[in-house]
Amino acid sequence: MSSITLSARADVHSNLRPLNVLRDLPAVADLIETCFSSTMDSDGKRYVQDMRRAGKDNSFIRWANRAAETTSLPLSGYVWEENGKVVGNASLIPFRHKKQRIYLIANIAVYSDYRRKGIARALTERAMQHAHEKKVDNIWLHVREDNPGAIELYTKLGFIERARRTSWQAGTDPHAPTPQTDIVITGRHPNDWQTQLDWLSRLYPDLLGWHRNWTFTALRPGLWNWLYLLFVDINIRQWAAVRNNKMEAALAWIPYGRGESLFAATGERSDPDALTVLLLQARRELSHSYPNLALEFPAGEFDNAIQSAGFKSLRTLIWMQATS
Repeated sequence: MSSITLSARADVHSNLRPLNVLRDLPAVADLIETCFSSTMDSDGKRYVQDMRRAGKDNSFIRWANRAAETTSLPLSGYVWEENGKVVGNASLIPFRHKKQRIYLIANIAVYSDYRRKGIARALTERAMQHAHEKKVDNIWLHVREDNPGAIELYTKLGFIERARRTSWQAGTDPHAPTPQTDIVITGRHPNDWQTQLDWLSRLYPDLLGWHRNWTFTALRPGLWNWLYLLFVDINIRQWAAVRNNKMEAALAWIPYGRGESLFAATGERSDPDALTVLLLQARRELSHSYPNLALEFPAGEFDNAIQSAGFKSLRTLIWMQATS
């Protein structure tokens, strides 16, 4: 059990109550959009749209009402209500990774007129309490790098930084520039698979693997893996940046539900230009498939190279884990 002692039982607040999926989803969607719209990627925007649709879908509401007592819903959580208006929210999203249960506390949001009143703290404490009541001690959240007040709050509640990652986005463009360079773009050679895997394991560590719904094995070379991907109709694309017969970087496009997602593999000594030309290649080749491409990457690593490929930073998130 966590060594953190909550300052008070958060559920004694008369304004704090569990999320009610029968009526709260549209109000929570409005709150999340108001607080985070400036840094939302396309996946975040779809999340808000799905929440609004779910709030209007009677079949979903009937199912959620029946399951509420036995299921940890992806949209479970707590809200803060004043004068009949939802002004604060904390969502609880359950994950399983290697047979371990994990909770992500997400969408901690409070309308600007109601901030600095302890609402965010009370919601976070109640969400943590909920996780402990469910016998889950592996609790995570993420917070924007440019939100020092929230970072201080979560640190006081016992969370520590585990990773810092930037989300990037660019539009596809068949006319994206082709830099003049001695770096050659090829398909990823099977002999480079182990190097690519080592680089990916460093950049996308298993510590955060619970948040991904794909594995590196999808990129593995070989006939059987190719046949499997063909059978499940997943069209993965891979490129390698090569100089003097040596791979400098690799890039994969994995349509795993967020079809615009790219995953870059670079070594600590890779030439940044290699990543730039790979990302420009993806912008050109995928222009007939998706309008936008997204990339998540450790903050500070190859930032200039990514920007040089026409990608814009949406946000940098600090991933924090509750100590126990």
